[in-house]
Amino acid sequence: MALLEVDSIHTYYGSIEALRGVSLEVGAGEVVTMIGSNGAGKSTTLRSISGLNPPRKGSIRFDGRDITTMSPNRIVGLGISQVPEGRRCFPRMTVRENLELGAYLRPGADLDEDRGRVYELFPVLAERREQTAGTMSGGEQQMLAIGRALMAGPRLLLLDEPSMGIAPILVERIYQTIGEISATGTTILLVEQNANYALGVSQRGYVLETGAVALSGESASLRENPDVRKAYLGT
Repeated sequence: MALLEVDSIHTYYGSIEALRGVSLEVGAGEVVTMIGSNGAGKSTTLRSISGLNPPRKGSIRFDGRDITTMSPNRIVGLGISQVPEGRRCFPRMTVRENLELGAYLRPGADLDEDRGRVYELFPVLAERREQTAGTMSGGEQQMLAIGRALMAGPRLLLLDEPSMGIAPILVERIYQTIGEISATGTTILLVEQNANYALGVSQRGYVLETGAVALSGESASLRENPDVRKAYLGT
């Protein structure tokens, strides 16, 4: 059984249908990516999974449990954390305070141990622990957003455009860390416009076009697909 099963979901913004029957699966321990152009429905799919934009039709199951209409806080409590597009750190709060907020549904948890793991992944956050998030660079804020999501102790990490607006050298570091997070057993569903990075770190991928899955398969196969190479890899 897949850890996450998305079955033919239709999600709307008002009267506008953003997702038209999207289906996908993510197995435990996998890194799966969704690639596609702006407006393809990638972020909406993540928002549907996390309960921020529940689908009107179709179903979403996590570890065999139907979460289609479940509230976002209950979904986080089950073990799904999302790193949103644009990072959305709390700018007037310190790095430490942002990380602590990530664990708000885990009263009594050993936050020192959890923070220590985040600091091992992102040493710059340890150096800046008392610095306010709004004074950090985009790349550092992205590290903080990922660290905050990890503080929830997720079984499934949803990553939305982690390379957006970040200097190339920091993108390399963030993708190296995504591989390290995966190596610990955390399952990852990754949305990314930079298909080279996304297909390089994932085992399987889905190509979304205008709110529907146009293509899916092993990441290595997708990298060699002529249509994918032309549209998303620039070759």
